[in-house]
Amino acid sequence: MNQQIIFLGLLFLAVILEAIADVSFKYSYLQNKPAYLWGGIALYTIGTIIWAMSLRYEFLSKAISLFSVINLIIVILVGIIVFKEDLSLINKVGVGVGILSVILMQI
Repeated sequence: MNQQIIFLGLLFLAVILEAIADVSFKYSYLQNKPAYLWGGIALYTIGTIIWAMSLRYEFLSKAISLFSVINLIIVILVGIIVFKEDLSLINKVGVGVGILSVILMQI
């Protein structure tokens, strides 16, 4: 199997787990339910292990940049859709630049 595909698969899985953990932490705070906190910690732990496994297939500098930007985009979208959070114009520009950076790193 192509190493780039393995890397991207592991990276996206780690990002999804950490995004779900972020949402779990938010619910823990909003609903004052410790189960969400512990679930978030478990998901962060699993996501971090998967993230570490992805480093076998890519340079750290590229991997951390992709992970950070993709995680940022997903968490922002979840914030807007699930929690009805609002973005300022400068936040929207920042997300656009982040998306552009992911595209440029894959070229």
